Amino acid sequence: MLKFKQYYRVKSLEEAYELNQKKSNVVLGGMLWLKLQRRTVGGVIDLSDLGLDQITETEDAFTIGAMVSLRDLEQHEGLRAYLGEALHESLCHIVGVQFRNVATVGGSIFGRFGFSDVLTLFLALDAKVKFYRAGEMALSVYTSGATLDRELKNDILEAVILPKKVEAVAYRSVRNSETDFPVLTCCAAKVAGVYRVSVGARPMRAVYTADLNGILNAGITPETAADFGKWVSEQITTGSNVRASADYRKKMIAVLTKRNVLDLAAQEKMPDAAGQYVGERDISQKNEEGGQR
Repeated sequence: MLKFKQYYRVKSLEEAYELNQKKSNVVLGGMLWLKLQRRTVGGVIDLSDLGLDQITETEDAFTIGAMVSLRDLEQHEGLRAYLGEALHESLCHIVGVQFRNVATVGGSIFGRFGFSDVLTLFLALDAKVKFYRAGEMALSVYTSGATLDRELKNDILEAVILPKKVEAVAYRSVRNSETDFPVLTCCAAKVAGVYRVSVGARPMRAVYTADLNGILNAGITPETAADFGKWVSEQITTGSNVRASADYRKKMIAVLTKRNVLDLAAQEKMPDAAGQYVGERDISQKNEEGGQR
């Protein structure tokens, strides 16, 4: 159980930042994984009054506040229309609705947990993160830099920014049971004409790669999708833990990448006469068929 001596409900990002410079203080977030720790901290910093629980859509991007709950992310109409079934698929397996009502986007991203479905999704979509002092940077930079770990350790994550460059996206995961931690997560997306794949639960934090060799340039077929899946599996390091072996994860990277890429080929990112995107129609159809989990 986490114990703390002080509770700070801050009124500004500057106040939160200053308090977070003390090694004995921590940002509260959704208070889910944090409360499982067995330690005593000097104080917890609550960001609830800072207006970071909003999703803002403009012509160019979605800005998702760090305190937005995973459930609000899952149900946001604009994001559902833009990302389609991939958004639902990346969130619906995370414990349960009660958990997702409390867990925050900021907690998932800032922690860079290996099991984070949210991190895997946004990494493939070439999202950015915005910090109070460090400003904006690519999520891929934030997830990869050891130096940044030290520089950003005491910064405050304000938002995740998703530029509207996504042309198609597909998401899959492997789990031993419906709401268990994932054995492997995989997201494929076409962003600004580039095919990107991110893989998480390796069991290390998510990483991404792109079609650098142009395997898919001539078109997506079952053969090229399989070739690309095999290539991706060769690029990404995996490990073993109680859920799966490194070798199994390697094989599943190839399988999930192939299936996701074939999904990309089947998608259209232009709305129909009713103003719905293909992904949105897919969700509606699954609801009607009783297939939504």
